Amino acid sequence: MSTRHDGNMAKGKHSGSSTGRGRGRSGGKKTRTANTHTRRGLLASDLSSADDVEPRIPPTDEGNDEGSSTVPDVLIPIPVAMWDFDQCDPRRCSGKRLARQHLITELRIGSRFRGIVLSPNATQVLSPADKEIIDKGGLAVVECSWARLSEIPFSKIASPHERLLPYLVATNPTNYGKPWRLNCAEALAAAFYLTGHEDWAERLLAPFGWGSSFYPVNRHLLQRYRTCDDAAAVTKVQEQILVELEETYEAARGAADDNNNDLLVANPNHAPPPDSDSEPSQSDGESTAQP
Repeated sequence: MSTRHDGNMAKGKHSGSSTGRGRGRSGGKKTRTANTHTRRGLLASDLSSADDVEPRIPPTDEGNDEGSSTVPDVLIPIPVAMWDFDQCDPRRCSGKRLARQHLITELRIGSRFRGIVLSPNATQVLSPADKEIIDKGGLAVVECSWARLSEIPFSKIASPHERLLPYLVATNPTNYGKPWRLNCAEALAAAFYLTGHEDWAERLLAPFGWGSSFYPVNRHLLQRYRTCDDAAAVTKVQEQILVELEETYEAARGAADDNNNDLLVANPNHAPPPDSDSEPSQSDGESTAQP
């Protein structure tokens, strides 16, 4: 889910989205803090555990009509999975598209996943320190609609490592430019970017025509998060980013107000003619007779 833009999400309880200011809300969400963020192929729905997922070399010639013309021939050697609640339009669902590309595995509700799970119920933000957990146990996400979160049985999504995504901006067509509104593919890619697996992130985004926009739009954010050692540091950086965005917004609004005030100044090209000091003369036809 995500975060996040096809009605899907990989959540970020900040919903973040503000975009700059949208939040976001990888935003609409409410006022965000690190602990309220991200609310934010091989189909194997009969799997009872993600531990049974075997790494596959994904095909590069299937279902890529809307994506990059050059799909990276990259093996993602860890489990990549999702719990799909069928709340989204199948034609626009990024998770289902990844499944058709054999890039993600579908998990049964109630199954346990030993890697990192991007979940709106998490209380800890993802950080570079989670790289080891991802490398050993994989990465999973909840595929559902941003508008129907209350219907998701999060208690049946089991993982000892639930995480939120920090402030990021969506680039998918449904929620382009909205913070915190990342879809499934964006959320997974964001997690890989943040933990140093750029090639895996690009492989997941390759099937989408808009996929190449995600990193350029979020590069400055991801690079700052990647300098952090742990979740606390990521949270601090995120708070700094939000303050900077707020300051930028206020400055822009002030400049707009100044421009509006300029419109109240009289245009000298349309000023009325000055009054004459002399009295107006009578016209030739004016009568001076008294009644």
